[in-house]
Amino acid sequence: MSTDVKTRLEETFLSLPGDERGSIITLGVTLKLSYLRKRLFLAESKLQQFEEQYDVSLEQLDSKGLPDDADYLMHEDFIMWHHWSEVADKVRQEIAALENVAAEGLYLQASSYAGG
Repeated sequence: MSTDVKTRLEETFLSLPGDERGSIITLGVTLKLSYLRKRLFLAESKLQQFEEQYDVSLEQLDSKGLPDDADYLMHEDFIMWHHWSEVADKVRQEIAALENVAAEGLYLQASSYAGG
């Protein structure tokens, strides 16, 4: 997004009444947290699948290295295992950051947006 567009968007947003800005932020936080929690569930499910398939944790595998008889599929899974581990870590950080926003009081009506 160009600086001009970003500046215009910020100015337009700030021109809205305070309640409307709060409502938009609350809805955005609610929707984004829902999306991130689903993404975390997917990433953690993938990690669990690899751990069950190979009967070892990624940390153990990293410290020992791949077995000498590891086939092509295990090498590919190892790469994907790392990918999903990085995704899970990143998503956890994003969730924590948004939960901090929510804790600042911008999340007051979130349950009404989440169907609660």
